Amino acid sequence: MDFKNLAKELISEVGGKDNISSLTHCATRLRFTLKEDSNVNEEQVKDIKGVLGVAKNGGQFQVIIGQNVPEAYAEVQKLLGDMNSNGKNSNGKASGKKMKVSEIIFDFVASIFTPVLPAIIGAGLIKAFLSLAVLIGLDSSGSTYLFLNVIGDAPLYFLPVMLAVTCSKKLNTNTFLNIALAAALIHPNYTALITDAFNIHFSSAFGIPVTLASYNSSVIPVILMSVAFKYVDKLLDKVIPKIVEFFFKPVLSLLIVGLLTFIVLGPIGFVLGVGISTVLNGAMSSPIGWLIPAILGGIFPLMITVGMHYGLVPFMLQSIAATGYEQLSGPGNLPSNMAQAAASLAVGLKTKKTELKQTALTSGFTALLGTTEPALFSVTLRFKKVLGCVMAGGAVGGLYAGIMNTKCYSFCSPGLLALVAYIGPDGWRNLIHSVISMVIAFVITFVLVWLYGYKDVVAASVEEKNTETALKAAVKEKVEIVSVADGKRIPLSEVSDPTFAGEMLGKGVAVELTGGEIYSPVNGTIVTVFPTKHAIGVVSEDGVELLIHVGIDTVKLDGKYFNVKVEEGQTVKKGDLLLICDIEKVKKAGFQTVTPLIVTNTDEFTEIQIVNLEDQKHGTAILKVK
Repeated sequence: MDFKNLAKELISEVGGKDNISSLTHCATRLRFTLKEDSNVNEEQVKDIKGVLGVAKNGGQFQVIIGQNVPEAYAEVQKLLGDMNSNGKNSNGKASGKKMKVSEIIFDFVASIFTPVLPAIIGAGLIKAFLSLAVLIGLDSSGSTYLFLNVIGDAPLYFLPVMLAVTCSKKLNTNTFLNIALAAALIHPNYTALITDAFNIHFSSAFGIPVTLASYNSSVIPVILMSVAFKYVDKLLDKVIPKIVEFFFKPVLSLLIVGLLTFIVLGPIGFVLGVGISTVLNGAMSSPIGWLIPAILGGIFPLMITVGMHYGLVPFMLQSIAATGYEQLSGPGNLPSNMAQAAASLAVGLKTKKTELKQTALTSGFTALLGTTEPALFSVTLRFKKVLGCVMAGGAVGGLYAGIMNTKCYSFCSPGLLALVAYIGPDGWRNLIHSVISMVIAFVITFVLVWLYGYKDVVAASVEEKNTETALKAAVKEKVEIVSVADGKRIPLSEVSDPTFAGEMLGKGVAVELTGGEIYSPVNGTIVTVFPTKHAIGVVSEDGVELLIHVGIDTVKLDGKYFNVKVEEGQTVKKGDLLLICDIEKVKKAGFQTVTPLIVTNTDEFTEIQIVNLEDQKHGTAILKVK
């Protein structure tokens, strides 16, 4: 199926990007929340190749795709990539999605720091390589060192100017006015007034006291300035006549925000930055400071998953600017990254599945160099036990780094290529202990994954097994499928959801639950456990592909009231417990507990027969497939 074309046509027929507020998916369908339902060409959507049907429910326009919905969702998301996490699309219109305060903060930090990280990391590594060069004999007073040092210093020194650019883009203000204001903070005539960045002096502007503080390499002052500029800009738009706005607005913006920054916001930001740096470094020097790298080494994969790792960036940069090193992230992140690499490499070397082997080995090598997202999302989060091994290895490696009081002297993405960032004034000591912490994390994680974290549950691929078992089913007279639960059996035509009633996903039967336990209808293998826990896919030994969908529209419960007892790849027998559903709470939440049992590869069989429609217990025959 051409999912790219499917995605393109879908977006067009539901009214285009501007009509889409949000998009989610469940086991079988794409769920669009739209601004205007009247903009949808419903009949044209139904005619798109790959679309099995449409439904409207709960304020959503639902497009039924079937078992291939994850691939379709991914392609649609690619085309909607400019819808940012603020809930706005590219034209700035609100999408209707409300964000929590914490989500807004993390989104803002990620948006303003991500674009400048290449410059900061590149400069940091130049400084780190210079430290190595001095250790092996480079003259630190020579011209070569001087020029390279200037290149390495520049991005961090001019960090306020770079942040002014990214802040202006995020806040939708004039970039060049924001740059001008940031540049004023590090103007030579201003910095000449300061003899000691940490010895605060006082001057005055228009008779108002001004705190003289150093803003080169600072983070918080320029952020406060940019936010203030946003609100001043809005105010000036309202009060300045349009006919003179071009001349007066820039003047007033520079004067108002400039003076506000020098007199109030800059000093506040300076004190906050120094205070944060002092507190963090003080915490590391406390009796339990060695625990911080251990904790970070353990939880870093989870932080990356939700984007929380970006929240550490301002504190790391502030610490490096103030003290020349940081102990918060680098010592814990390095062993965590090595644990990610070890896990992927262990899975890659152990698995016999060609595609997984290639993905795991490639992402493992990338993680060794400091980029862990491919390993995290393609291997670590895919297998729960592997995630536990990574967290354990990272925590132990971080513990050693904390006990040895290791430091990171340059902002970097910790990996083999960035080890020079751990070379400090004490020569090789800090680097040696950093390498040991890295090796500890790698070895522990690799051994845990190899012995405990991963095993090939299914020797052959699902496609190979399906092909083989489908042939077996073809030669058998009939395959018996038993009921998944206690309750009254009803034909699919009586199910309220048109997707199931119209047999768009395949033929089958449904059970109105009288008990919450869901059991396996066949001997086979679990191939899918949906994240929302309300649906499970299983392939029988005879090649019958079955979808068990507990309740109608229960995807909206997001896993609430469902307790899954199996995992993907697990072999099951008829009558094995698959999940437990609290049907009383599901009903109280307003959802039906009718549970369809669908043969999703209906086309491969000549006959699918319902055995009877009486009220029966689980484990009794319900379907026969030929």
